[in-house]
Amino acid sequence: MKDAIRVLASGDHFIAPQLFVEALQKAAPGTALEFRTQTTPWPHTPFGPVGNVKEASGTEDELLEALGDAEVALVQMAPFTDRVIREAPNLKLIAVARGGPVNVDVAAATRAGIPVTFTPGRNAAAAAEFALGLMLAALRRIPASDAELKKGAWRGDYYAIDNAGIELDGTTVGLVGYGAIGAIVARVLRAFGSTVLVADPYADPARAAADGVELVALEELLRRSSVVSLHARVTPETRHMLNADNLKLLPKGAVLVNSARGELMDYGPLPALLESGHLGALALDVYDVEPPPGDWPLHRAPNVITTPHLAGATRQTADRAAAITAAQAAAYLRGERPEFVVNPEVFEAAKSAGGGQQS
Repeated sequence: MKDAIRVLASGDHFIAPQLFVEALQKAAPGTALEFRTQTTPWPHTPFGPVGNVKEASGTEDELLEALGDAEVALVQMAPFTDRVIREAPNLKLIAVARGGPVNVDVAAATRAGIPVTFTPGRNAAAAAEFALGLMLAALRRIPASDAELKKGAWRGDYYAIDNAGIELDGTTVGLVGYGAIGAIVARVLRAFGSTVLVADPYADPARAAADGVELVALEELLRRSSVVSLHARVTPETRHMLNADNLKLLPKGAVLVNSARGELMDYGPLPALLESGHLGALALDVYDVEPPPGDWPLHRAPNVITTPHLAGATRQTADRAAAITAAQAAAYLRGERPEFVVNPEVFEAAKSAGGGQQS
């Protein structure tokens, strides 16, 4: 009988290790598997930089102890740094249950011949719904009126025309980024009756036309949109893509929503734009520093809604992430190339060397 394949299921208090275990057992029936488990402290303890990776939870020493001689790792937040990869010679696959493997030193894994998989779309529905919720909350003053009523203030003056909210029906909404999340947001906005603009140089024009959205340059989107919502990935090209120069292009009173990544925006000019009324409202789920400090200027600015990076926090996201991650690992164990691999060149290198993955 073939020896069992040793697997580390490294979860946390969102995706429990047992969820990985059950998902892989379902995805790879009949495969002899021997599991080790680890639970990192996220989200009870915020993630952050560990070693030479970011957005990780736990320590390198804890991960190395949990790994032991594991060949396959199904992981959510654990820090697969250069050091961890160097000190885990038996490791053959890192399957990450996130939209991008930001907690993995992909270059180190590639040098070691280790494929790294990821889970695109795992939280697309959750993040899209949350972004729409932030839009509605900002446009209709829902958090502010709730807080004021609980303090005994009946703000009937919100019915005064100068204070009244704005409907999504008939409003032009600009989406920066048109991946899985942006496409869902657009579909719902179209059902509301919004005109939807999209700024994404990589979007498929045929798909955009079929979806009923208009592809435009970022500057045009900012000039024409009463609501702008960010759905892009952070790359050198997109870092601080919204900044002091182009935020001025927004129409007076526009609403800005960021539930994607804090690094997409320069947060510095936002307090002044809110104080002047040029920016009508700001809704944030992500920040340039997480969590933002107590003296953060936007805590004191008017018409700001803030939530603690919750867009993907649904039970369905956890189940979906575990299932997609397990499917990648199961494909590898069958001797196939997984569908979502961030460094496919490791397979070409192995093929050139006359080798291949072990099944």
